[in-house]
Amino acid sequence: MTTHLIKLCVGAEKVEDLIEWQEARHGKDVATHVTRMWPKREDEILDGGSLYWVFKGLVLARQKVVSLSEVIGADGIRRCAIGLDRAVIRTEAMPRRAFQGWRYLDPKDAPADLPQDRPREEPLPRELMAALTEMGLR
Repeated sequence: MTTHLIKLCVGAEKVEDLIEWQEARHGKDVATHVTRMWPKREDEILDGGSLYWVFKGLVLARQKVVSLSEVIGADGIRRCAIGLDRAVIRTEAMPRRAFQGWRYLDPKDAPADLPQDRPREEPLPRELMAALTEMGLR
């Protein structure tokens, strides 16, 4: 059974910012995101799970999780390095409130990928998205 992770993409305004940051930091290597908490549902994440990125209140992209590995910080604390496929897959815009750390995301609640011939989706105005969400239509 697969499960996903969802995380705020802090410091990034748009998907291109994430892509540029990962290219500058990791080159062509596997991108990693280090987090303090180790997922207890590791097997489910590694069974085809992705990390969904939230940009300014909207899920707009995901990356397939390829590994989870232990790293020890300079402070001696054990952390989890989430290895990510370099392909950043854009998704339909889905509103998501701010939260700390990461959360599990059930596959049935994950936004759909955008078709490959449509590389981006312009999100609706925030007020309209909030109204649609409140009505249960988005």
